[in-house]
Amino acid sequence: MNQWNYYFSGILYGKIYEEESGLFVERLREETGVFEEKRPYREEDDKAFGELCSRSLSLFFKNRKEYEQKALSLPREFTTESGEEFTLRKSGEYFQRRKKFPFDLLFRDGKIYGVLMSGRDSCAVLVKKGMERQTPLSLWEEVYGNQEKGEFQPGPVYLVKFHGTFVVNTRDKEQLATDVYLPEGLKQVPAVLVRTPYGKGKGASVYYRFVQRGYAVVIQDTRGREDSTGKWQPEHYEVEDGDDTLNWIAAQEWSDGQAAMTGGSYLGYVQWAAAASGNPHLKAMLSSVCAGSAFTDLPRRGGCFTSGMLAWAFAMSERSMRPELMAQDNWDEILDIRPLTSIPEKALGHPVEFLSRWLEHKNMDSFWKQSSWKDRYDGPPVPALIMSGWFDDNGMGTTEALELVKNWPKGTWKAVLGPWKHSGNADYDLHGVYMGENALRYDMDVLCMKWLEHFLKGVENGIEQTAAVEYFTVGENKWKEASAWPPKTAEETVFYLGGEPTDGKAAGNGSICGTGILLEQPQKVSGMESYIYDPDCPAVHIVDMSENELEVPEDYTEEEKRQDILSFTTPVLKQPLTITGEARVKLFVSCDCPDTDFVVRITDVDENGTSVKLADGVLGAKYRNGFETPEYMEEGKVYEINIRTTKISNTFLPGHRMRLTVTSSAKNFIFPNSNTELGFDSMEKRKASIVLYRGGEYSSSLTVWKE
Repeated sequence: MNQWNYYFSGILYGKIYEEESGLFVERLREETGVFEEKRPYREEDDKAFGELCSRSLSLFFKNRKEYEQKALSLPREFTTESGEEFTLRKSGEYFQRRKKFPFDLLFRDGKIYGVLMSGRDSCAVLVKKGMERQTPLSLWEEVYGNQEKGEFQPGPVYLVKFHGTFVVNTRDKEQLATDVYLPEGLKQVPAVLVRTPYGKGKGASVYYRFVQRGYAVVIQDTRGREDSTGKWQPEHYEVEDGDDTLNWIAAQEWSDGQAAMTGGSYLGYVQWAAAASGNPHLKAMLSSVCAGSAFTDLPRRGGCFTSGMLAWAFAMSERSMRPELMAQDNWDEILDIRPLTSIPEKALGHPVEFLSRWLEHKNMDSFWKQSSWKDRYDGPPVPALIMSGWFDDNGMGTTEALELVKNWPKGTWKAVLGPWKHSGNADYDLHGVYMGENALRYDMDVLCMKWLEHFLKGVENGIEQTAAVEYFTVGENKWKEASAWPPKTAEETVFYLGGEPTDGKAAGNGSICGTGILLEQPQKVSGMESYIYDPDCPAVHIVDMSENELEVPEDYTEEEKRQDILSFTTPVLKQPLTITGEARVKLFVSCDCPDTDFVVRITDVDENGTSVKLADGVLGAKYRNGFETPEYMEEGKVYEINIRTTKISNTFLPGHRMRLTVTSSAKNFIFPNSNTELGFDSMEKRKASIVLYRGGEYSSSLTVWKE
């Protein structure tokens, strides 16, 4: 018989026994602290453990012997009969490839003794009893010390008591439904607040770990969602509602007056919104993939209207989230519906009020400014642990957070930036693009708990003395540290858009390497490139709309052959080139239409000519001088367009090239600009003739931070 122990964030949740007659389990009951009597492992157990780690433990046990046999006979990599793929890491573990939420298998003497299961801000470990210290579970002893009695269990584990559902009254008389969970036996404790539009009762068990470590957990339906009253208008009321909720928490008899917040995406946004209020009770944030302001992030990035967020909008179109509405078989047809206000009725059969309100406000006005936590921030620094990835579709929200905190005192902020999409620390391969064997981390929850212990309980664990930024460089497959963002070791470097590649040779795929070249010195002689943008035939932003991930790396090699995409590429690199940070693109352009959009991408082109997207940026031309007042173009005039891109740290290896592409559309990401004054929501459309100037007095350029 083998006994396996299942831990989530360092807490023992289950004991699983492999016996000849099958699997058996003893599950922890969080409210009593007692393990259930041993019984056969059932589907409900798999579901309960899976809610925490997003994996099926029964699948592992079903395939364990095959994993061991395959690893023994195929030591470098193996594929199971069901198609699961594993690769050997240099340090001896096997990690699962091409799968979201993979298994990492720990071997000793040809047998698996542990399984690591990383998540956005958590880690689960399945391990043979007695082998715990051979896994990342040993990190929890650094947080809570060692407990030698019985099973391996660092630190205290308090009982979880559901205290009840309460109403938080807002200043404008709405009522926010709020669940409270308390650690049994403690009188006054700090709180961890979760404000969510997705349902306070859904997935609540993932937050029990905070209660078990001695914190109250408060989970609240945001305004207009589930059991809370009011109108659901995304991001519109969160500064005030967050402030009111923090004051309510501090007034409770179980509260010690301190609170932290946690969560990702919208749950990250509400943290910064609450912090913007200047509320004195908010002492720490665990900010994952946080959403930002409308015109920097979503839904109006660069002044465009992000069609890619429709999957989320569909899921949020009713009072309770309906994730199944994100999967639509006819997204291409849906995105072509005009006017845009008619999309919900034609696709869903009913209007979506918050979408209609978004469409009513064409430019940045008081409506949009209401939701900008960065511009509204009014208070002292709130210690923030910021977590995001290069391919996070809310990555610009994290950019705003990094801009806000950059001058805060040392130790009041820390950022972890990985090769991850919006779902976070959960994939080695993103859309077929391999991120490297070190892409995932198993200490995110350890960092989070150290952050809370230090800033809410005064524990001197040194977390505030660690590097301000930990970031991963793709291509180099390496985690690095820095004291600032971008790293002080990175130098601002300008590449200028120039004429045809000097060698004129075809790429490995048979096509010429773009229309121009990137040079470290501007060409003295001016030149130009031109293209026709037809809104009825937009270029494609390569994503799966139903996945609701908008910034994934993808192979744009074929898409770049379009006549309406201009490419500028460095010569073949003889030495590695590492860029870290966001980039800035300056374009000098003219257009025969009053408006159009500009879409730029930075790609890594390998020896075979395969061009993989790393970062991108968009801007509506009429917003070139600000989003409040559109300024339309006149035919024959040259305009300067400045675009900021998403963040990246990437090493272009020898034999590779760095490429910048320029176009005017990105279907699946933004609604095509009609090239009229009505922009993205017009029944009338025009083809636009666009000229891009380079060299001489109009030296269009790409500025990066080079390490």
